[in-house]
Amino acid sequence: MRSKSAEMKREIYDFVNNWRRIEGLSPSLKAIADHFKVSRTTIYRYLIEMNEQGDLFYDGKVIDTKELNSSNTRLSKAAIVGSIPCGEAVNIEPYIEEYINLPVSLFGDGEFYILRAKGDSMEDAGIHEKDLVVIRKQSVAKIGDIVVALDDEDQNTLKRFGGFDKYHNAILEYMNEAVYPGKTIKMRQLVVQGVAKHIIKSL
Repeated sequence: MRSKSAEMKREIYDFVNNWRRIEGLSPSLKAIADHFKVSRTTIYRYLIEMNEQGDLFYDGKVIDTKELNSSNTRLSKAAIVGSIPCGEAVNIEPYIEEYINLPVSLFGDGEFYILRAKGDSMEDAGIHEKDLVVIRKQSVAKIGDIVVALDDEDQNTLKRFGGFDKYHNAILEYMNEAVYPGKTIKMRQLVVQGVAKHIIKSL
C-alpha cells in the first residue's frame, strides 16, 4: 500500500483524540470521513497503515490512541438536572442544565445524574449549599445511604436513609445536629430515585 500523508495521519490522530476526550468512545469511520471530506475507504486505509506502524490501535471497530484509549477513557454521561433540597421537602420540576462526562475509573459504572444541593440539613455528611451531588439511579437503598427520595406527597428530598421504625415507616434523617438535632422525616412508603455516590465542590 502506498504510504499515506504524514500530515493527514497527524490530523486523524488529533481528531480521534479530541473525539474520545469529548465522547468517551471511538469515532466512526463516517464521522472521520465527514470531518475530512473524504471517503470512508480512504480513512479505513489510513487507519490500517497507522495501526501497522504503531501510531494507534485499530481493529476494524475500536480506535485507541496512546493518550486516550479504552482502558482509561470510559465515560458515563450525566445530566445536571437542577436543585434538590437538603431542608424541607419541596416539589421540584427537574430541568437539564447541561451534560457532563464522568470518568468510569473515578465514578464507577452506572447511570448517573447530578443535582445541585440546596439548604443545610446535610452538612454533617459534607454536602453544602450549591455542591454538585452525583446520584446513581437506583430504586433500592441500604441503611446509611444518602438517598434522593419522594415523600408521601411526591415531593423530593435528599436525606440519609435510617431504616424503618416499629410501625414500618421509612425514616429519612437530617444530618446537621447543630441545627436539626435528631430531626427525621417518616414516610409510609419509601420511593428511592437514586443514591448519592460523590460530591463535586469548589475549593
